Amino acid sequence: MTQRIIDLLRNGQPNETVTVKGWVRTKREQKEFTFIEVNDGSSMAGLQVVVNQDVPGYAETMKRISTGASVEIAGTLVESPAKGQRIELRTDSIIVYGEADPETYPLQKKRHSFEFLREIAHLRSRTNTLGAVFRVRNAASAAIHQFFQERGFLWIHTPIISASDCEGAGEMFTVTGFDLNKVPLTADKQVDYSKDFFGRQAYLTVSGQLEAEIMAMAFSNVYTFGPTFRAENSNTSRHLAEFWMVEPEMAFCDLEGDMNLAEEFLKSVFQHVMNTCPEDMEFFNQRIDNSVLATADNIINNEFARVTYTEAIALLEKSGKTFEYPVEWGLDMQSEHERYLAEEYFKKPTIVTDYPAHIKAFYMRLNDDGKTVRAMDILAPKIGEIIGGSQREERLDVLEQRIQDVGLDPAPYWWYLDLRRYGTVPHAGFGLGFERLVQFMTGMGNIRDVIPFPRAPQEVEF
Repeated sequence: MTQRIIDLLRNGQPNETVTVKGWVRTKREQKEFTFIEVNDGSSMAGLQVVVNQDVPGYAETMKRISTGASVEIAGTLVESPAKGQRIELRTDSIIVYGEADPETYPLQKKRHSFEFLREIAHLRSRTNTLGAVFRVRNAASAAIHQFFQERGFLWIHTPIISASDCEGAGEMFTVTGFDLNKVPLTADKQVDYSKDFFGRQAYLTVSGQLEAEIMAMAFSNVYTFGPTFRAENSNTSRHLAEFWMVEPEMAFCDLEGDMNLAEEFLKSVFQHVMNTCPEDMEFFNQRIDNSVLATADNIINNEFARVTYTEAIALLEKSGKTFEYPVEWGLDMQSEHERYLAEEYFKKPTIVTDYPAHIKAFYMRLNDDGKTVRAMDILAPKIGEIIGGSQREERLDVLEQRIQDVGLDPAPYWWYLDLRRYGTVPHAGFGLGFERLVQFMTGMGNIRDVIPFPRAPQEVEF
């Protein structure tokens, strides 16, 4: 039976007979034996293997092994005399599954730029940094499901193909079955989507929220966790065209309950990652951003600050700082404003509530002042907004008016309005961009380095 290297490094005992399978990280040939470091992806560290000359086929096998080769090694664990490692593996037999030509294998050096690694995304997961990223990503994913499942939430698979624009931004990918060389047109030379596969214009979804609201009206507490898409032609370190969203939706819930759940959620996910991936998080703290562990501690062990948008604007105006974007009531706060509040003023995660209605989505509940909505954003040090949410507008007449006010056609939202006609209840939810969370946790500088296969303008290799 094959053992995982992480289990051997943590719990393996001298004189234990084991078999490991993985990829060679390094090979150092001595006079009478060879040191090989083997890694199977389960941990940051590899297992040091000692191959003596008396191992069957030693000379021929060593010729075939170089960095990147895949191997199966059986042998016995022994105490290691080397500093920094508890055990090593003395080899009885070794099998080479696949060679890696040292003249062409691109991961020979210890360090490569992240830009270069994005060009070889099919191999970059074998590096220490990207391996650590994807182990943290996995742990965070598991923590998200665990958090909601333990609280009785139903996981909902919302559609990837949608007919509605949840955010009203219009930056959506169109889905079509047309032969693009023979697109049917209407009399006024517009695309005739009535002849398309769905009989109307369809898109890749930007959010599963509206569909989650449908399910919350039957199951009370639900959440989505799946891919979403944005056709924003932005080639920056903060944007992806395909990304994953976490979106819980709770019936019989107001903004206060929404904020409480979101704060508890972030603390729980960070704690799970710290418990599950301590070596990886320590690596990020040492090699990527020396505030990674302090950031995690700040999230886990601090009660989040809470302030209204109006109060936040007043704090910004009194700050004495010169911002690139001037501060005034009614603006959509920029990252520099958000980071000032979380990093410099409160020095911890900060929840801002009750934003002006005109800068927020139509589905957010209008406050009694008629100017602000029951929205909330969680601002985190170093990154700005990490979660956005709101109490939803459950009043039919107000929602109808809001849809018209933002210039949307109410017809496609007939089913959404029906939820307010038949058994409407106060309800709330929030959304979290998963890649932004992983980027925040790890300190990675570019969001394209926290998703295995990034999709961005001019970038769709696989």
